[in-house]
Amino acid sequence: MQTIDLGNITVDVELKDIKNIHLSVYPPAGKVRIASPLRFDMETIRMYAISKLSWIRKQQEKIQGQQRETQREYTSRESHYYLGKRYLLKVVKTETRQHVEIKHSNIVLHIHADTTAEQKQTILQEWYREQLKDIVPKYISKWEETMQVKVAEFGIKKMKTKWGTCNREDSRIWINLELAKKPLECLEYIVVHEMVHLLERNHNNNFVAYMDKFLPQWRHLKEELNRLPVSHVDWKY
Repeated sequence: MQTIDLGNITVDVELKDIKNIHLSVYPPAGKVRIASPLRFDMETIRMYAISKLSWIRKQQEKIQGQQRETQREYTSRESHYYLGKRYLLKVVKTETRQHVEIKHSNIVLHIHADTTAEQKQTILQEWYREQLKDIVPKYISKWEETMQVKVAEFGIKKMKTKWGTCNREDSRIWINLELAKKPLECLEYIVVHEMVHLLERNHNNNFVAYMDKFLPQWRHLKEELNRLPVSHVDWKY
């Protein structure tokens, strides 16, 4: 991957077999990346980046000022989120199976006495993963019928820079594990977004038209999702 230096901003440049040039700024540090058609030379790409400097700086300021969760220690009375709602963690020692359950305003983490903070995190993350594996197929089924597309497979994984991805060739979508903490309507927005990529690869006018058709309120949901606190670790759409 080639780079362009614009003062104190470094831009990663990837040449791809695409029609249009795409500029992105990623959290957590505001990394800048350009995906460019193969027909553009580096000087053309540099001039494009210079023309977007004001926008790049604005996006970087927004990302760096975004609210972040404090680092979690996985102790009782600590705040954790599930589907947009705040819960207090309750750590309970058990000699049987380690597991997680929701009880009223608590996320109850049943763990063995010698369980470390890292292991507690893993148990809770796996619980989040299982919840998404139960929820996401319902949205996929709903929107497959509406869009007249077919998702062959979906997966849940931790991603540092994206809420979701789509592999058009394999008709596979991936959903960010962090979405288990966000409101259901935001989760649905990402599922729709990725499924629309089965109809349109790029974020162009055609893609926007599909989003407007299927989910007219998508811009509001995008803004809401990007306003919510993100994880304290590496980790907008």
